[in-house]
Amino acid sequence: MDLSLSDEQRQLVDAFTALYARMSTSEQVRAAEPLGFDRELWRAMLDTGVLEMAVSEDDGGWGATELDLALVAEQHGRAIAPAPLIETQVAAKLLARCGSEQLGPVLGGERLVTFAPRSARDGRAGLVPAGAVADAAVVLHDDRLLLVPIAAGTRQIDNLAAMPLADIPIGPEATVLAEGPDAVELHAYALDRWLLLSALALVGIAARAVELGVDYAKRRHAFGVPIGSFQAVAHPLADSATAVDGARLLGYRAACAYAEEPDRAAELSAMAFVFAYETARDATLRSLHIHGGYGFGMEGDIQLYYRRARGWALVYAEPPLVLDRVADARYGPVAAR
Repeated sequence: MDLSLSDEQRQLVDAFTALYARMSTSEQVRAAEPLGFDRELWRAMLDTGVLEMAVSEDDGGWGATELDLALVAEQHGRAIAPAPLIETQVAAKLLARCGSEQLGPVLGGERLVTFAPRSARDGRAGLVPAGAVADAAVVLHDDRLLLVPIAAGTRQIDNLAAMPLADIPIGPEATVLAEGPDAVELHAYALDRWLLLSALALVGIAARAVELGVDYAKRRHAFGVPIGSFQAVAHPLADSATAVDGARLLGYRAACAYAEEPDRAAELSAMAFVFAYETARDATLRSLHIHGGYGFGMEGDIQLYYRRARGWALVYAEPPLVLDRVADARYGPVAAR
């Protein structure tokens, strides 16, 4: 399988790299805390077409492939951008697949609709990404796929990663998008893509964490030499750099599977998510350790990545539990037995 990027894909990466370099610097990320939402950045992303690219041309979009979306997600993670990219793209794809009339206002930027990876329980959707800033969320509840309005002023759940998470009550005003097996299948369709794009965002976090560690190891001196010359510093960074390459390769492989091996897409997306999480977890820890006490200070950039590597991955579940989806894809509903 050829995973090299086309000229158009390289231009796509360059465009979003430039956008984030301009509007998601570490200072701007800090300024968006604790809510974790920069409205100006979000508006710029909308103007760039982040939602249109997620849906087909027949639905009023650009028809980007899953690999295209994954490339953008990776740059989003590198910049730890304080705007809801992945959950809104997945929600837009889901609304398009359901034929919802709400898709038009979403693509036009009139409504911010997010996706809830967790199924709702007892009339409440928990830890909904962007729930504290969105107008509505697509939620699976009791075998019904619902578009749930979110009341203005919904309170953020405090979290280490400074994400606009919120618990969303499901009231009678919710709109039914699908019911029964169709609803479950549609939610699984969206969850697979959420896992894939989250995996690439974690790859971006890991890659940037390694760069921060390498840069500090070059600048920090001990015994008259850069600390990067010590094996105890260089080898962990090399291990993380190798793991980043592997996680990126697996993520791209999973993205390509949606077009080339659709029967394996769910399995590969789950594998990519878990591997990317472990890579980002270890890379941020190693880099923070190399920074020493400075790494724990709020003025250091590495702590921004350390916190988000964990928080972004835990929105759905403990990452190892995602491997149940690999078993389910290969052997049937193993997790339910």
